[in-house]
Amino acid sequence: MLTSIISAIVILGLLIIVHEAGHFLVAKRLGVRVLRFSIGYPPRIAGIRRGETEYVIGATPAGGYVRMLGEEIGDEPKSDELHTFLVEIGHDLAQVARETGLTADTAPADPQEVGAAAIDQPARDAEDGEPGTDHGPDRLLESLASRPGPLEAWFSRPLKSEERILLNRIRMLSSARQARVSLQQNPPEELLAAFRARAFPSQPLWKRFAIVLAGPAANMLFAPILLTLVFIYGVPTPLPVIDELTPGMPAVQAGLQSGDKIIAIDNKAISSWEEFSNAVKASKGAALNLEIERPAGQVQGRMHLTVTAKRQDVKTPYGTSVNEWIIGVTPREATRRLNPVAAAYHAVLSSVSLTGQMVVGIAMIVSGTVPLRESVGGPIAIVRLAGQEARHGLFSVAMFTVMLSLELGLVNLLPVPLLDGGHLAFFAYEGVRGKPLAMRHREIALQVGLFLIVALFAFLIFNDISHIVQG
Repeated sequence: MLTSIISAIVILGLLIIVHEAGHFLVAKRLGVRVLRFSIGYPPRIAGIRRGETEYVIGATPAGGYVRMLGEEIGDEPKSDELHTFLVEIGHDLAQVARETGLTADTAPADPQEVGAAAIDQPARDAEDGEPGTDHGPDRLLESLASRPGPLEAWFSRPLKSEERILLNRIRMLSSARQARVSLQQNPPEELLAAFRARAFPSQPLWKRFAIVLAGPAANMLFAPILLTLVFIYGVPTPLPVIDELTPGMPAVQAGLQSGDKIIAIDNKAISSWEEFSNAVKASKGAALNLEIERPAGQVQGRMHLTVTAKRQDVKTPYGTSVNEWIIGVTPREATRRLNPVAAAYHAVLSSVSLTGQMVVGIAMIVSGTVPLRESVGGPIAIVRLAGQEARHGLFSVAMFTVMLSLELGLVNLLPVPLLDGGHLAFFAYEGVRGKPLAMRHREIALQVGLFLIVALFAFLIFNDISHIVQG
């Protein structure tokens, strides 16, 4: 059980990092200020600030998030959003001061000691993610603002307009806290322009669309990248040779034996196990004429046998059931290694094929063709499967991770509010209508989305438990 839990945490943690890194990197590239990159949800376990962003590990490993400047679409930023922006500006200035070696009058001149706690681990509200006020930067900024001469003289780089505004207001009021309050209540247009330039909601529609789409896209791109590495390392490849036979199944009744090599089916040459498997599934119960080659030590030579497939429910490696025509055999395997170019090519083909199968599966679930209860698994199922794959080896873990990564990307593209796909649907509406969906309607949609996600999560847990009870 411990192996299953650890495996699930590692796999899901990796996929969450990939997903959130997609949002993070595109947001940074497009000029949006990212306040926090969190793996897990509050309460916070650990965190460190680097540059403009605080990197956090949360105690609830059920997801992650990237928090950007600005929260709601509107003509003007809210007071608390301006407060956040001003606190972040203060941290930026304190960090530059630390790098320059500047200190508050009461602090030692060693730059390694300047506001280290304030810069590396600023005070944060662990419950809602809002930046708090850290008095270390405040004291440092008040000291710097009180020194005579131009403000730029005390920093190693030119000051940004918003930084100059904050320092001038601190110099005027002799208090960083009062300066923030004053600027919140009466923000100059230059400060508002700086906020809009870095806030997510005020970005052009295409930038917002790209930032939100980047999360699912990162998961979709991660799959072929991981598969490429797997194919280079070497993968177990099924050969068109019988390994094990299931007692009482058609293969045994037809006289097939372990070690038999499949040469042809109905006079059509077979070169891979996939071709053999597909031919059996496509037979739909019709008799198949097999040409086989039996190894030395038995009745050596080529033989002809007739086998009729049987329709039966088959468990897939990922917990679902499919009804297929089978004869009850498994293949022998050999390790196959590819060069980087061939590995990348086959990884892309495999990822596209898997994605297509998942899209068809989702469509069948939505249409009711496949029962939902038999087709989906929740967190308990993921933990159990992660443990099973971990015991089967690195290749099984890698393939399970690929499947989960593709599923995470696809599910997040569903047009359900609170998911990335829901936000993309809002943006699509905005692009068609030329204006955002009314705030009231957005709130209703988000409430409906929250209800659906909570209901689905509860169903998945109940479904997992019922499967365990029923064996």
